[in-house]
Amino acid sequence: MGFGLHSKLHLVNRIWHFKQHCDRSGFSIRGFTNSQIARSVFTLGTAAVLPFYTLMVLAPKTELTRKTMESTIPYFVLGLLYAYLLYLSWTPDTIRLMFASKYWLPELCSIGKMFSSEMTLASAWIHLLAVDLFAARQVYQDGLENEIEIRHSVSLCLLFCPVGIVTHMFTKLLSKNRRNTE
Repeated sequence: MGFGLHSKLHLVNRIWHFKQHCDRSGFSIRGFTNSQIARSVFTLGTAAVLPFYTLMVLAPKTELTRKTMESTIPYFVLGLLYAYLLYLSWTPDTIRLMFASKYWLPELCSIGKMFSSEMTLASAWIHLLAVDLFAARQVYQDGLENEIEIRHSVSLCLLFCPVGIVTHMFTKLLSKNRRNTE
């Protein structure tokens, strides 16, 4: 069963009407503007991931860090924050902007228009924080398993995640080569 253009537009319309119903029925944080909500969640999300990075960098081999990094709670919380911001930023044009070409592929100028909203920008930031933390955790766990240094790679994952992953792969390769020559 295909999910054609008509079905997609119908889904967008239903989400928009649900959002309007929730807004009219008081399902929002009263007294705060969208800008205040976006800025608060941006700051909250950024601050929320820092303890995890701190533990991985300053105390990577402690039991506290190992147990903490096994938890899925940070991803659940960041997922909820992301979903809430995504909900607040949703408009009838969201799908049209995301898949602007005739082939339903994103186009840079349309994505740029979407990110002109603080709410959408904050939701993208929370998305990045969650994915970067997940990747940093993978680097951390792989480093423990293979007994290689990960502090530099985990640190890079915080803001430059792909670079952190590449440096971890490079460090792993160098460590393996070093062990083979000993």
